[in-house]
Amino acid sequence: MARSFTPALFSFLRDLEANNERPWFQANKDRYERSVKEPALGFVQDFAPHLAKISPHFVADPRPVGGSMFRIYRDTRFSKDKTPYKTYTGIQFRHEAGKDVHAPGFYLHLEPGAVFAGVGLWHPDATTARMIREAIVADPDRWRKVTRSKRFTDVYTLEGDTLKRPPRGFDPEHPYLEDLKRKDFIATARLTQKAVTSDGFVDEYAKLLKRGAPFMAFLCDAVGVPF
Repeated sequence: MARSFTPALFSFLRDLEANNERPWFQANKDRYERSVKEPALGFVQDFAPHLAKISPHFVADPRPVGGSMFRIYRDTRFSKDKTPYKTYTGIQFRHEAGKDVHAPGFYLHLEPGAVFAGVGLWHPDATTARMIREAIVADPDRWRKVTRSKRFTDVYTLEGDTLKRPPRGFDPEHPYLEDLKRKDFIATARLTQKAVTSDGFVDEYAKLLKRGAPFMAFLCDAVGVPF
């Protein structure tokens, strides 16, 4: 299979980081469309049949607005950083229930020097986070299997923000206390620009997400959505 992304994507993003202003972007918009937007939307479309085999409840939406690809424009309303553009390309395959609940998702992050795949649930609300913690307490053996198995840990690392103290109502001596303290239930797998720009990356990405599928199934069960 032909490659989805080329080095031109990373070259554009590096140049954008050095020239993060509207006049430069407008002058290079055709380059953005050609090197970043079109390949990303093509990847979403190409990945749809692979995603359906992993789980029928996640969506590969190739629409240019409101779909799986994140907008390049930053929301600067509440940020001290007023640069107008994101210097990365983000693609999220959301759960079909993701618009209504804090549901897990699959993610791909393309940024010069920071390329990774992600699985899980980022910044769940307090109710959703509690549901996941209760699921860990209710079935610690399954949690251990989905987060400590060699198949998972060979490629994925649990990451994200954590509480400083044990969450209220949970045993401070629990063997998985550090996981109960998590505010994000996500795992990432580091990738290289070479891997992403190689032939057949869509197949390699599918293999990566399959390794994360048991973790995703646990989270889906915990928050009450189908996997």
